[in-house]
Amino acid sequence: MLQVTVRFYGSLNDFLAPERRGVEFVHPLNGPCSVKDLIESLGPPHPEVDVVLVEGQPVDFTHRVTNGQRVAVYPAFSALDVTALVRVGPPPLPEPRFLLDVGLGKLSGLLRMLGFDTLWRNDYADDVLARLSRDEQRILLTRDIGVLKRSEVVHGYFPRETDPSRQLVEVARRFQLTAHMHPFSRCLECNAPLAPASPEEVRGRVPERVHASFTRFHQCPGCKRVFWAGSHHARMQALIDKLRELEQHP
Repeated sequence: MLQVTVRFYGSLNDFLAPERRGVEFVHPLNGPCSVKDLIESLGPPHPEVDVVLVEGQPVDFTHRVTNGQRVAVYPAFSALDVTALVRVGPPPLPEPRFLLDVGLGKLSGLLRMLGFDTLWRNDYADDVLARLSRDEQRILLTRDIGVLKRSEVVHGYFPRETDPSRQLVEVARRFQLTAHMHPFSRCLECNAPLAPASPEEVRGRVPERVHASFTRFHQCPGCKRVFWAGSHHARMQALIDKLRELEQHP
């Protein structure tokens, strides 16, 4: 019987059965196959893989594995220098932009709150998500592993957390977002960049008590919503401060 010995490292173990996590295991082969097909048949989606070693040598996703070989698979490590190796993972985008599937609507609002260009709709089909992610060079965030395994997807991630605030912390850590944040610069509803607005410009569009209490406003040129630093602002600022603190003390 044809077989290979495989080990996954770090966060890639999240996609494996418990008995296969953090250990070498033997996997049967029907015949020679590509590294990408082998990895995804075992669970992890290819966008979460950064380095693959076969018999100790770095290879790309097209490499064909054969009987008796040892395969080691690594995720992206922010603290590990793998410059000298052949990386199957793509280089980081110069300016992180996101695309989220239907189940991550609340996370999309939080990413926009941090100032990130974030697309979300509740009716994107899987093929549309994959194509948009590729064509617009966006990081696809989804809890549908099947979507991440589509060949068009280059940048992608499966949030492990289910609470939106925890998801935000997780994604910020994974993609080192704090250096790129521009909080309160985008519309939380439609993603457009906000523009400053004077009290006179927003008169009649906000409650009178708000108009009397605040002097600084922003408005969305797209959906025309008006934003100000109300009680929600303090809660959002606390989350931003937490992200910056985690960067200093990971």
